[in-house]
Amino acid sequence: MQLLLLDIALILLLARGLGALAVRVGQPPVVGEILAGILLGPTLFGNLAADHLFPSDVRPLLAGLANVGVALFMFVVGLELEHRLLRGRTRATVGAAVGSTLVPFALGALLALYLLRNHPTEQRAAFVVFVGLSVSVTAFPVLARILVSRGLSRTAIGGLALATAAVVDVVAWTALGGVQAVAGDAENYWLVALLIPFAGVLLAVRPLLRRAFAPGGIEKPLTQTILSLVMVGALLSAAATEAMGMHYIFGAFLFGALMPREGVDVLREKILDRTGQITSLLLPVYFVVAGLKVDLRGVGLEGLTEFGVILLVAIGGKFGGTYLGARSQALDKKDSLTLAALMNTRGLTELVILGVGLELGLLDGSLYSLMVVMALVTTAMTGPLLSLIGARGAGAAAVGRPEGGGAPERGGVSGDDEAPGDDEASGEGVGSAGRGSRALG
Repeated sequence: MQLLLLDIALILLLARGLGALAVRVGQPPVVGEILAGILLGPTLFGNLAADHLFPSDVRPLLAGLANVGVALFMFVVGLELEHRLLRGRTRATVGAAVGSTLVPFALGALLALYLLRNHPTEQRAAFVVFVGLSVSVTAFPVLARILVSRGLSRTAIGGLALATAAVVDVVAWTALGGVQAVAGDAENYWLVALLIPFAGVLLAVRPLLRRAFAPGGIEKPLTQTILSLVMVGALLSAAATEAMGMHYIFGAFLFGALMPREGVDVLREKILDRTGQITSLLLPVYFVVAGLKVDLRGVGLEGLTEFGVILLVAIGGKFGGTYLGARSQALDKKDSLTLAALMNTRGLTELVILGVGLELGLLDGSLYSLMVVMALVTTAMTGPLLSLIGARGAGAAAVGRPEGGGAPERGGVSGDDEAPGDDEASGEGVGSAGRGSRALG
């Protein structure tokens, strides 16, 4: 118990310290927090130090806390998805999303065939699909925070970026569920079919939740009872998909995505804010649990070559695919470059996917380590790329402005299909995404 308490204190202290340092150099705090997890692992101090700091009897307890944090984080990701983001810009969103998904996925599949030489697995098809997905994902919450920090959250390009990221991530999570169903327990394939009636149950519960949150159309204040009801729903949904043979993250994400939106805007934003405060304490534990599995000490010339290829495919596929998709919808070059840079953000979302791959046995320790560093690098390069492009809107704030500093006003998605790039765009949706992403600082 002493070590558990000391470990949590150490994790929070280091995560907050490196998160603040990341802000000082123009990075989102999640970059410093991920780095903290890697530094506490065997890469810097070796297994001896890691085993003394985090002995085997403490790690399961930390992993339990980390899993709860990730489940609530995925609930927040689902809750942040704004259906209204797609209004009036479906064509532009679909064009950018197709380019941002298909091109990196195709290059990722080729990358997987290259990686199979040194990282063989019995589930070759699942491995190829998984690597393709892992380089196709975008970190929606981190993206929302970057938009706020750059003053882009109320611009049309910011609304398009959030809408595109939402579509890309929904496709990625759905496909990842399919991969897990194939790579999981072959004797219980039939359990996955229960996801369809389960989603139907959640859809049936949705109007009941709306009436509970806003009886007679009058929105209730956020009380401990309402917050507890939401948390119970998210955790039960996560437990249900875990029982179906799928990862618990899918149930938490699905519950958040199917939560009512209409008529409960203020309450929903308060739930996002309160849940974000909880996850901000639990997610650093996940970074350390993930970092304990990252060991870069044995990376030789061949490992560096693999990392270079991984980075080239991840950046080139995501950046190039998004740019081509945006240009196909008549967006100008600067807006297309801005969107491409934003969609290259991966953050914690990538770590969650990589963790699933490690659990399924699709990734070995060395490849997992390289992919985690790729996620860190691609997230860290988003800010400098935006500065190089010159993408900065009005009212830009510090990347890691304190939580008490207020939230951005609601707005940011144009109601028509005008080309992104205007100084402002009317509509709704972007502001709440920026608020909810406080789970990542």
